[in-house]
Amino acid sequence: MRSFRPQARLAACAAAILLLPAASALGDEAEEVKANYTKYEFLIPMRDGVRLFTAVYVPKDRSRLYPIMLTRTPYSVGPYGADSYRQSLGPSALFRRDGFIFAYQDVRGRYMSEGEYVNMRPYRPIKTDASEIDESSDTFDTIEWLLKNVGGHNGKVGQWGISYPGFYTSMGMIDAHPALKASSPQAPIADWFAGDDWHHNGALFLAHAFNFMSNFGHPRPTPVKRNAADRYMYNDQPDGYAFFLNLGPLSNADARYYKGDVPFWNEMMRHANYDDWWKARNIRPHLKNIKPAVLNVGGWYDAENLYGVLETYKSVEASTPRATNVLVMGPWSHGSWAGGPGGSLGPIPFNSNTGEYYREQIEFPFFRTLLKDPEGATVPEARVFETGTNQWRTFQVWPPKEAKPKTLYLTSGGRVSFSPDSSSAPMFDEYVSDPAKPVPFIDAVSNRMTADYMIQDQRFAGRRPDVLVYQTEPLTEDLTIVGPMQVKLHVSTSGTDSDWVVKLVDVFPDDHAGETTDGKPLASFQGLVRGDVMRGRYRDGLASPQPFTPNQPTPVSMTLQDVAHTFRSGHRLMVQIQSTWFPLVDRNPQKFVDLATAAPEDFQKAVQRVFHGPTTPSRLEVLELPR
Repeated sequence: MRSFRPQARLAACAAAILLLPAASALGDEAEEVKANYTKYEFLIPMRDGVRLFTAVYVPKDRSRLYPIMLTRTPYSVGPYGADSYRQSLGPSALFRRDGFIFAYQDVRGRYMSEGEYVNMRPYRPIKTDASEIDESSDTFDTIEWLLKNVGGHNGKVGQWGISYPGFYTSMGMIDAHPALKASSPQAPIADWFAGDDWHHNGALFLAHAFNFMSNFGHPRPTPVKRNAADRYMYNDQPDGYAFFLNLGPLSNADARYYKGDVPFWNEMMRHANYDDWWKARNIRPHLKNIKPAVLNVGGWYDAENLYGVLETYKSVEASTPRATNVLVMGPWSHGSWAGGPGGSLGPIPFNSNTGEYYREQIEFPFFRTLLKDPEGATVPEARVFETGTNQWRTFQVWPPKEAKPKTLYLTSGGRVSFSPDSSSAPMFDEYVSDPAKPVPFIDAVSNRMTADYMIQDQRFAGRRPDVLVYQTEPLTEDLTIVGPMQVKLHVSTSGTDSDWVVKLVDVFPDDHAGETTDGKPLASFQGLVRGDVMRGRYRDGLASPQPFTPNQPTPVSMTLQDVAHTFRSGHRLMVQIQSTWFPLVDRNPQKFVDLATAAPEDFQKAVQRVFHGPTTPSRLEVLELPR
């Protein structure tokens, strides 16, 4: 796809920032907003007559024209009232200082907007009359109204959003308004069953889904300035492992806590497989003929929507190869690139302020060039932070064309080898998976899906008898892996269903001299690089659940999402395999039953086997980037 390629220097951007008064290093950002912007509130009519609440902040300096930066959100555009101002404006303070018109909109059916709210409202490719709407048409109608009714604009619009607002940004790119010149879906939702938020390969991310829906999922019949669900607190126990274990089968969530007042949870339970209801909420097939320039942004350690940003980028690349569509991936948790220095995550330092670099050198120049300046800096197709070596890398295609296939074989003796087992005899390793004593996902107590679990030390898991561990000898030279990874296992279970969790781990040397961010030694640290789960019943497709034949070797495959990581010389590459990951992932009964209605007696122990050898090799197929 084409890169974004204007010509001038970033110095022009820096100079332009001075046109509006800048806050001093110790200045109050909120006071700067009030001093330099006037706030207006509108109810903007959509084509079907429903009105969407929109707060618009217009620069007081009217000596020039400004582009509009639009954000559409289900999370409130408050504070409400023309005299009540946001604490900050735009993706970063750079935008406020440079001068933009900022428009924030409550999406249909949320907070102060009229209409009915629909989670991941499906796109309508054909709209025969004004009553047929979607988030694409609402975005179009909003932009059209703003251009006609808000003065001082230059006729150009940019849209951005993180997480759910990222989904609304992606929807705005479809059938886009001609004035929409730049879009940045950041950690957007793409598919809630395949890999975003609530499910990974069909497995329910229990702690995340339960806690989010406890607040977000309650109905809002009429416009409100405050979410009535703020009063609901279902999981106030600090020990989430105990809370969710005591919860028992999934049906108890509604019976004990939600009591019918969280409709989307019950809808999820009714649609246990990847049926038409879920497919209608998959945005990827509709990301076609994209006109705005697209800045896709995500974090390598985004616990919620790593899948969404990568899939959005890939979908636009495949459908609109001539679009300006670029990818930025940093060492961040969900949305953390929007604020803070970004010098570390959890226990791992990155030796530079990656968040500040992104905001100053990537995000702001992207929007400013497209919306204000016909000339600007060249932006590469992909700019990614390579963990392990802690450096930014640029590529003209992603995954890099220089990368070569490499296979990591799981072999006898708990080894990862670059060649398969030579013995012709059937070989396997086994463990007993017990749903009553599942493997925790972190070595700590938490009642939430922690933001940094994807980078945490895995030694606690590898020491359990229900986790298989394979590793290389200490590497004699750096090994850099980029792009997606294909897991191809041969497994069996004594039950009729099972989850298979595969984790790629970087094992630090026993004599490593560094320290974690909290001062603990990094020696022997086992840092998670990438991990995910495949619900075994979906091994032949998310829409085609199939039971296992007990104790019969069966191929199970899945994709681990992209990485850009270097295993340094002296480190080991490790693979861990397990069948529970709790309470991150709900417990599989290990019996082929309807998970939404499973009874306590359906949960059973199972003997799990992972095979390796010439006829049943288990392996990871990766892409190695030459150093």
